[in-house]
Amino acid sequence: MAVIQYIVDLGPTVMLPVIIFIIGVLLGQGIGKSLRAGLTVGIGFVGIDLVISLMTENLGDAAKAMAENYNLGLDVVDIGWPGTSPMAWGSDMGIIAIPIAIAVNVLMLITKMTKVVNVDIWNIWHIAFTGAIVQIATGNYIWGIVAIIIHSAVIYKLGDIFIPVTDEYFALEGIAMPHGTSAYMGVFAAPVDDLIDHIPGLNKINLTPDRIEQRLGVFGQPTIIGAILGFVIGLLAQYSIGEALTLAVQMAGVMVLMPMVVKLIMEGLTPISEAARKILDKHFSGGDFRIGLDCALMLGDPAVVAGSMLFVPLSILIAVVMPGNRILPFGDLATIGFFIAIAVGVHKGNIFRTLFSGTLIMSFTLWISNQMAGLQQTLGQNVGLSSPGEQISSLDQAGSPLTYLMAKGFDLDINIGFLVILVVYFLAVIYTYVKYKKGTLYVENDEG
Repeated sequence: MAVIQYIVDLGPTVMLPVIIFIIGVLLGQGIGKSLRAGLTVGIGFVGIDLVISLMTENLGDAAKAMAENYNLGLDVVDIGWPGTSPMAWGSDMGIIAIPIAIAVNVLMLITKMTKVVNVDIWNIWHIAFTGAIVQIATGNYIWGIVAIIIHSAVIYKLGDIFIPVTDEYFALEGIAMPHGTSAYMGVFAAPVDDLIDHIPGLNKINLTPDRIEQRLGVFGQPTIIGAILGFVIGLLAQYSIGEALTLAVQMAGVMVLMPMVVKLIMEGLTPISEAARKILDKHFSGGDFRIGLDCALMLGDPAVVAGSMLFVPLSILIAVVMPGNRILPFGDLATIGFFIAIAVGVHKGNIFRTLFSGTLIMSFTLWISNQMAGLQQTLGQNVGLSSPGEQISSLDQAGSPLTYLMAKGFDLDINIGFLVILVVYFLAVIYTYVKYKKGTLYVENDEG
């Protein structure tokens, strides 16, 4: 446990290269190739960290300025995943979640319940957070363990369900995305997409980055779109023209740099992924196994980046108009891409449709994070990362339907809100699963 804790404390940029190196050696790739693969993946994640930091430090500050300028009066601060993940790792469920999640994965692979071979150990913090919150809600350690098992099984299956999207739209063949907000919030996209298909007029609107570029020429290129969105957000934050222009260039940089660092990660993963699939297919014929990785790999898509920036002001607007909301979106605003990425893929990059599913996703997230604020505050105090009376929550994970339903359900804290979330979310999951089984979750249109 001490060794595992030490590696976890190093963070994903070191943890993942170490894991990739070990897996590569075990798969017979040799020390040299495995070391190169691990370092390449690590360099890619360093790049992603830098780009996300660029968004967090600049786009996040602009979002906070918007909230302050318009006197929104929201008194519970979204501390984001950077503030929430250390709470999960520092909890009683922190390290124990890793062997449990791995055991669930192995059991599901053996019984052919999943195709996902998860190597994204760092993001098990989502699972650990659910276990910790359930333990606090129920006062029962065993219920926390049960929550970890259920959460693990659900996200591996969600990784399977969205394979058509990660394969076809994101071109991440051999990779699955079982972790984080993308997977468990992506289930809302399929019913929304089909609903829009049946609405005359709306079903003809297709605003993808490629189409926008075709219509607008140079002004429709991702870099220009990023610059325009950055400039507008700067103006809404009441920045000076110079500061707004600076934010515009920074967001244009995000649009260019994110795909480049994602390519680095794929370069390092490809030989390891292929070797793993060959060995697994040999021992478990017909398995078509996929390597489970961080949803950050989808953030390089231009439609995801554009959607991320659009939902910075939109999420704040939702927070303002939602009755009873006390959460000030902040810490996770710059990484909204994690929330909507799968939805973008289901909509085939159609930003117009993403506005509908993304609004639903962010509304659910905000409402749930309000209900979970007290439990997260207790968790923060238990691990020494927040003070008594400090008003905090997070969109990432405290806004998760999985965490909410298990925390309230196991504690028998049932009310109308709980029942609505339970029914709507269950129906969305079933609807998406049926489309996946029928092979209709992702079908290219005639224009590709």
